[in-house]
Amino acid sequence: DDDVRARTELDSVTTVVDALHLPLRLGDSKEAVEQIAFADQIILNKTDLVTEAQLRDVEARIRRLNPLAPIHRAQRSNVPLDMILGRGGFDLERITDLQPEFLNPAHGEPGHVHDESCDHHDHDHHRHDPHGHDPHAHDPSARDHAADAGISSVSLTFDRPMNGARVSAWLNEVLQTQGPDILRAKGILSVAGEDRRLVFQAVHMILEGDLQRPWREDEARTSRLVFIGRNLDPQALRSGFEACAA
Repeated sequence: DDDVRARTELDSVTTVVDALHLPLRLGDSKEAVEQIAFADQIILNKTDLVTEAQLRDVEARIRRLNPLAPIHRAQRSNVPLDMILGRGGFDLERITDLQPEFLNPAHGEPGHVHDESCDHHDHDHHRHDPHGHDPHAHDPSARDHAADAGISSVSLTFDRPMNGARVSAWLNEVLQTQGPDILRAKGILSVAGEDRRLVFQAVHMILEGDLQRPWREDEARTSRLVFIGRNLDPQALRSGFEACAA
């Protein structure tokens, strides 16, 4: 609507999560799963009602649905407003400012840097226990509700430069054929013959991209993209992505 557009802008999507009841909601509400997957940032509320171990488990479940959104722990949603307003979640120029770890390869991939937010769980492999115990065996509610809902995230990295025309055609094809199932996608690509980074994002079938700042000399020119959606085929996405190499 032109009048609304003249007075407002879509800044970002914030989802408030109940730390105590999230495991139950992931089991009985597809909307709860999708709201987490679509979010630009998560407020993890009522943290005073659960233990630290329960908080870490809830955060791990959130990251399996949405590896991009920062998680803010809160009580009575007491989060500073500047952490959730003015975020520019749909602004191409701010993708890496808002998600500084976006170019950090996923756990288990070459070049991954461990930090306090790393839950040691990637999206294609199950956590391994050397003693053969299932870390969630004691908790019947801890099954993978994200998988039950068909929602997952696929993170792809590639060190070779990409053919710009080929990768653009591939992204358009993915969104045309799978767009209704893709909730969010974001990427930073190294294009052959181009000193600037190609940054893109997608919401369902809507894709926008642009060349942003030049790569710094101390930066690894690694292409990285993340898809969040339903019924994603990680192998098919990886094969299509790598076929776009220059």
